[in-house]
Amino acid sequence: MKLLQSFGPNPRMVRMFIAEKGLSIPFESVDLFGAENRQEAYRKKNPAGGIPCLELDDGHVLSETGAICEFLEELHPAPALIGSNAWERAETRMNLRRVELQATEYLYNAFRFGPGLALFEHRFRCVPEAADGLRAKGLDGVVLLDSMLEGQTYVCGERLTVADLALYCCLDFCLSTGLVIDPALTNISAWLARMNARPSASASLSAGWQDIGMKG
Repeated sequence: MKLLQSFGPNPRMVRMFIAEKGLSIPFESVDLFGAENRQEAYRKKNPAGGIPCLELDDGHVLSETGAICEFLEELHPAPALIGSNAWERAETRMNLRRVELQATEYLYNAFRFGPGLALFEHRFRCVPEAADGLRAKGLDGVVLLDSMLEGQTYVCGERLTVADLALYCCLDFCLSTGLVIDPALTNISAWLARMNARPSASASLSAGWQDIGMKG
């Protein structure tokens, strides 16, 4: 198998998952800035055009970060980043949905429709007038997640999970593009510092991200 990947927070999330698992999976780069993922050859593999994808040896292609991570965890259960029993897996999926539905999807679209508009406006429908509201809604989700982190190390208590990776890669990216998080949210700030200190955080960054000026 190989991971079709590029610069960006979603590919980084899967790279970070792979690093935390200690797996060795070949990477094949897709030119995000050149819109290679919107061309026919790539869309035959993933009609939605998103990056990353996991291409299996039998030709099957799996897209969407959560599905890719679930598949890899099925193949390599330890260390468990989704869960080692029914409750842990359900708790992780619940909190991953909270992360996505309350924060990350709003913040990603706020970027696409705002600071990233020039990159995305010719690729799919953008709604620039919605950017400010989406950013505010996403930050409301960050407030909720700050409250959830009270008294615990990670989103699912003392377990590092894909919920943390999804939230971290989004916030680290958005902060590098101008997002400001209320400094009064001390739980999120402390959690970000813990995530930044993990070796997988630096190992998962794209080569040349400093030149790009964004952390993906």
